[in-house]
Amino acid sequence: MTGIQLALLVVTLLTAAVNVGIAAADLAGARFVLANSAEVGVPRSWLPRLAALKLAGAAGLLLGLHDAAPRPLGAAAACGLVLLYLGALAFHLRARVLHNLAFPGFYLATAVASLALALTVSF
Repeated sequence: MTGIQLALLVVTLLTAAVNVGIAAADLAGARFVLANSAEVGVPRSWLPRLAALKLAGAAGLLLGLHDAAPRPLGAAAACGLVLLYLGALAFHLRARVLHNLAFPGFYLATAVASLALALTVSF
C-alpha cells in the first residue's frame, strides 16, 4: 500500500465515521442539533433527510474503498458531502451564525480531503 492509498483509507474512514456520528445525532434529535438547526433556520422536519444524505455519503465512501465497486463511487459520495456541507455553511452565513461555523467547516474539510484523495487514486 502506497502512502497516498493509506491517506485515502484513513481520511475516508474518518470522513465516514464523523458523518455517521452526526447523522446519528440528527436522527436522535440531540439537543445541540435541534438548537443549531433552529438557530440557522433549518426546519426540524429536514433533519431525517439530512441524516439520510450523510449516511448515504458515508456508505458511498466506504463502498468506494472496495475494489469491486465502480471507481468513481467514492468520489461521487465525497462530492455529494462537499455540496451538503457547502449548503450548511451557506445556512450559517445567511443566518449570521458564526460562533459554531467550525463544525460544518470541519465536516466540509474532511469531505474535500476525501474527494481530492479519491480523485487522485481513482484516475
